[in-house]
Amino acid sequence: MIKDLWYKNAIVYCLSVGTYMDANGDGIGDFQGLMRRLDYLHGLGVTAIWLMPFQNSPGRDDGYDISDYYSVNHAFGSLGDFVEFTHGAKQRGIRILIDLVINHTSNEHPWFQQARRDARSQYRDWYLWSKKRPPQSNEGMVFPGVQKSTWSYDAVAKQWYFHRFYDFQPDLNTSNPAVQAEILKIMGFWIQLGVSGFRMDAAPFVISTKGADVRRPREQYEMLRSFREFLQWRVGDSIILAEANVLPHTDNQYFGEDGDRMQMMFNFQVNQNLFYALAAGDVRPLVKAITNTRQHPPTAQWGVFLRNHDELDLGRLSDKHRKIVFEAFGPKPEDQLYDRGIRRRLAPMLGGDRRRLELAYSLMFTLPGTPVIRYGDELGMGDDLSLAERTCCRTPMQWSTEPNGGFTKSKKPIVPVINDGPYSYQHVNAAEQRRDSNSLLNWTERIIRMRKEVPEIGWGDVEIVDVGDNAVLGLRYDWRNNSVLFLHNFASDPREVQFSTGLKGEEGNLLINLLSTEHSRAQTRGRHCVCLEAYGYRWYRMGGLDYLLKRREF
Repeated sequence: MIKDLWYKNAIVYCLSVGTYMDANGDGIGDFQGLMRRLDYLHGLGVTAIWLMPFQNSPGRDDGYDISDYYSVNHAFGSLGDFVEFTHGAKQRGIRILIDLVINHTSNEHPWFQQARRDARSQYRDWYLWSKKRPPQSNEGMVFPGVQKSTWSYDAVAKQWYFHRFYDFQPDLNTSNPAVQAEILKIMGFWIQLGVSGFRMDAAPFVISTKGADVRRPREQYEMLRSFREFLQWRVGDSIILAEANVLPHTDNQYFGEDGDRMQMMFNFQVNQNLFYALAAGDVRPLVKAITNTRQHPPTAQWGVFLRNHDELDLGRLSDKHRKIVFEAFGPKPEDQLYDRGIRRRLAPMLGGDRRRLELAYSLMFTLPGTPVIRYGDELGMGDDLSLAERTCCRTPMQWSTEPNGGFTKSKKPIVPVINDGPYSYQHVNAAEQRRDSNSLLNWTERIIRMRKEVPEIGWGDVEIVDVGDNAVLGLRYDWRNNSVLFLHNFASDPREVQFSTGLKGEEGNLLINLLSTEHSRAQTRGRHCVCLEAYGYRWYRMGGLDYLLKRREF
């Protein structure tokens, strides 16, 4: 069971091949460069790498406008390089997940080109068309403020076509059985080349009904079951991690009541309320989000994250709470994007405060689910707000103090490297942090190692611990007669909290600190009293006398 559900306690690391490491000096990262950094990732403790799109693409949306699903962009290498990479990762015990971008294609994809030129083409019905501009064409834009419509006129086809995203990304008609068959073929191709699963981009749009006559889109959840069945027929432990920013009452529609649909899904509810807690020092909405997303099938798992490659989407927060987060982390117009989010990386959002960065990452590694790290966040990398839209937080990895941060020997990297200010590669890079035992990089490596030793987080049942302070979050996990407890102080001042573990006798009287030697013994009536410094955190194993004796620490 544990082997088959490997994703329950994985450490996922997201990166873009084009901005990670350039081996041939052309300014663009490639698979050979990524191969050179596998030992770095293995040493960090990563167990799964999530690759952003690397297939052939015009590159107008960072590769999410794919023009050939069965290819590797020649700038990144060849299919042979990709297989060599997956083999190298497997040797180090690292699995590979890749983006599955099947809601839309590039308008340069041969399917769309044939569809627009010939109404009798087999690919005509692979897209959505209308003879007249649909009345709802100015609704449902994914990128408001940048995107003007969801329907655009094609002069060749002499019809309007549907695009949920940019106009150069026409939506596939995913209700078409031929399109669904092609999606399975795409997944089968990459599984055969060593991939362990997929991060499904825009999952709600993939399964939604579409078309000019569709007024209220309906989700076709059974489509998810067919995707999962196919994958597990091919390779039993392969998975799909769905990107679905949906309300809690629909979570189990994606997981499946019997756990027969998506194995994993990102927890956007917790993510957005987490940032409110960081901004306001108030954990009550976060507690509610954790509670509302707690019930799901035993085989299902949340993907827990802080920042990703997109903007920090705050669309699910109330107007009041969203305003508080904007004021704390993105008060300037250039910090914000799409009228709903913040486009900054985590370190500059938190003012480079090491205490708050550690608090945030400690929280991510102890929330219910599997942690997903964004490349460079282990270093505290920053952003470049002079770059357009989301490109500002997609700058090249900073490896050293060499020119262009050691990313490339070319004078023209694919995206400018951050070369000035406190987050420049001269100040923030892997080489110098590797040599500093107190660096954020080495702290992250240690916290990942400890996370692997606490499988209760991935497998156990979570309970909220009442500590009597709205600025402090207490979480407890129970699994196989083992229990762990975590405390996080979101306040800018020290807080003393008192609580009971719920365990009787000596089992509940002793809390073993997993990160230091400051253990806790219960005071009167089995209650513990813990003082947390500003932005402090504690990891405890409960009833841990045997744990200490085995390690001769008591």
